[in-house]
Amino acid sequence: MDFSGKRILVTGAGSGLGRVAARMLAERGAELILAGRRLEALRETLPDARHLALDHSDDAAVAAFAKDCPPLDGMLLCAGDLVTGSVESTPVAAFDHAIAANLRGPWLLCHHLGPKLRDAASVALVGSNIGLRAIPDSAAYSVAKAGLHMLAKVLALEWAPRAIRCNAIAPGPIHTAMVDARLEASPDPRSALSELARVNPLRRLGRPEEVAALALHLLSGESAWTTGTVIPIDGGADAAFL
Repeated sequence: MDFSGKRILVTGAGSGLGRVAARMLAERGAELILAGRRLEALRETLPDARHLALDHSDDAAVAAFAKDCPPLDGMLLCAGDLVTGSVESTPVAAFDHAIAANLRGPWLLCHHLGPKLRDAASVALVGSNIGLRAIPDSAAYSVAKAGLHMLAKVLALEWAPRAIRCNAIAPGPIHTAMVDARLEASPDPRSALSELARVNPLRRLGRPEEVAALALHLLSGESAWTTGTVIPIDGGADAAFL
């Protein structure tokens, strides 16, 4: 996959999947705009990229960025935040945060930056496999990610006249700071890791590089006839009835 001459925006690029994908894109020649909450973390990802400290759920901030944003050949929207709890136990403020971080933010970026996408561009949204299948204690996050999956399908239809593609990927648990923090907060991190790994037939967590490879495929011309899809990448968890 050669991304030479392609300009791509990556959100959530200061850590985890976003950081790994940004570095893989840079190795393949892409010109990158990196957005996230912490400017220093973005600089650590790729010192030579363009960096933008951005709250993607802030309409005014995203609109201001869009005014000065150059034309884009692609977007990889990784930014999000995990919120745990059931419907009854989750405070309304936490639910609002889950929607803002995982759905409103990508919606605003696509709303304001859609006109900046070149014809035949490609957009990949990072959802979650628990936006496809319900599990306990992740209600707000699951609902937000399910909405993100539908956003990808809607955008695929709306952007099709310009040959712009939009897809979502739905990862299972991967070794990122967000998942590691959840494990460390548990009473028994080792046991929690083992339990998390057992939810898929391959019996392990994924690696960011494995998910990033799928994202790069969707951003590249190799997937030119793929749009409006939601692709699980979760060690087979979505195929198993648990």
